[in-house]
Formats: sequence, C-alpha cells, structure tokens
Amino acid sequence: MLNKPIKFSEHSKIIIDILGKHDVSINEKLVEEILRAPSKIEMGYKNRKIAQGGLDYRHVLRIVYEENVNEILVITLYPGRKTRYEKN
Repeated sequence: MLNKPIKFSEHSKIIIDILGKHDVSINEKLVEEILRAPSKIEMGYKNRKIAQGGLDYRHVLRIVYEENVNEILVITLYPGRKTRYEKN
C-alpha cells in the first residue's frame, strides 16, 4: 500500500519503549509491516489516518500517521482489543 519512507516521531518512539516495559512487544519493523499492509484504514483527527493490523489473537495495533508527498510520519500508536475495533 504505502511505498514511501516511514519516519517515526519522537512521541511514537517513546510509546514503543513504554509498551515494551509493559510486556507489549512492538518494534518499528512491525509498525512498518502494518502500515504497508493494514487490515483496515480509518480517517482520524486532523485528517490523519489510522492503520490497523493484528497484534495477537485478542489485540490489534492502531497506528496514527500523516502522509505527505515524500514520506509517512508515524504520530502515535496504541494496542486495542479486537472486540472494540473489529466487527465479527
């Protein structure tokens, strides 16, 4: 889907680190994989997009990003329960 370079905001890097300290294993490679092949994309606040992909059998990873002509900037990310974000 997205073939542009992906950059990470300082905030998104901090979130990845914090989640790791809570035993939620997320790395930049996983984020990039989801951005390149999301299971779902939604529009977010301030014309940002939210890409979603599977994290484990009960959770999804939601990635808030901005896209311009040259790159994709990851603003933030967060895990969520599949039951909240996916219809069965």
